[in-house]
Amino acid sequence: MKALRLEEIGRLAVVELPDPEPAAGEVRLEIIATGICGSDIHGFTGENGRRFPGQVMGHESVARIDALGDGVEGLTVGDIATFNPVVVPAAEADAFQGREQMAPGKHVIGVKREVVASFAQRIVVPAVNVVPLPASMPVELGALVEPLAVSVHAVRRSGAQPGDRVVVAGGGPIGQSVVLALQMAGIERIVVTELSASRRGLVERLGATALDAAGDDVVDRIREALGGAADVAIDAVGIEPTLRASLQATRIGGTVCLVGMGAPKLALDAFLVSTEERSIVGSFTYSAQDFRDAAEWIGQAPPQAAELITKTVPLEAGHDAFAELAAHGDIPGKVLVRMTETDNSHTDEEEQR
Repeated sequence: MKALRLEEIGRLAVVELPDPEPAAGEVRLEIIATGICGSDIHGFTGENGRRFPGQVMGHESVARIDALGDGVEGLTVGDIATFNPVVVPAAEADAFQGREQMAPGKHVIGVKREVVASFAQRIVVPAVNVVPLPASMPVELGALVEPLAVSVHAVRRSGAQPGDRVVVAGGGPIGQSVVLALQMAGIERIVVTELSASRRGLVERLGATALDAAGDDVVDRIREALGGAADVAIDAVGIEPTLRASLQATRIGGTVCLVGMGAPKLALDAFLVSTEERSIVGSFTYSAQDFRDAAEWIGQAPPQAAELITKTVPLEAGHDAFAELAAHGDIPGKVLVRMTETDNSHTDEEEQR
């Protein structure tokens, strides 16, 4: 099989690797397409220290079930599926049911360096991590399930409810997915702040209000667009200016959910937290239920979901796609790398919307 391997920081290459064989309780997946995550880009550039030369990355994928290991039931070879990258040891599964992302022995496919992940044409994963998808949906949408699950979890952590005013800091792929997750939760009053004009245009097509994040008056413009202070802010960037604006834009007693990880350390305006009793909550990955709920929603092929995919490139163009994203090219949404063909996938590179 072919795989896109990180040969050295800043360089990916297509290499040949042996096909993996599923052990008992495992499933082999033939990967159709994999989305390039921001964390993959930071691994490519060496910024996050969580990806290493020699590693095959990738965790936002849609696939076809290719083979079943001994004892696997309830799954069918040939069906379209995705996989939950958070792998919990069997010994911890019961204790951490509903909060799998907190299991101390977990590993994440695409992060653990020894595991060949889904920028390979075939991978093996535990059967319990495989989530089937409807055959009727456009297959490339399956690669959106994982980032949407991140956002579903963030929205649930934030406590946002229908009728709330919500501001989202950052209109990149996670911010865009947060908009969808808010819509899933029945929330309509959504404002997104974003520097990129092309990303603001994409956010508007999703049905949210997009504001230019530049300028000292951004908080005033957020409140004007929402008709008052936000009840909830979701920071999908995670740097000091976005956290500060999120705190300032929320009402007294409001909540800020930090899901973006743009910086490992942040200074904050402590008085905006203590004297006005705002809450800051963190959000990391998702529970198994969050992931299943995201898959169910994407499986309905909501029309706005397709807006999140800006283009699909062939495997051989994977390095160039990473390099363009790392150079902050004007790419508003998600870039998918096509690993193998399927009748229901794009056969030509999509032009940027």
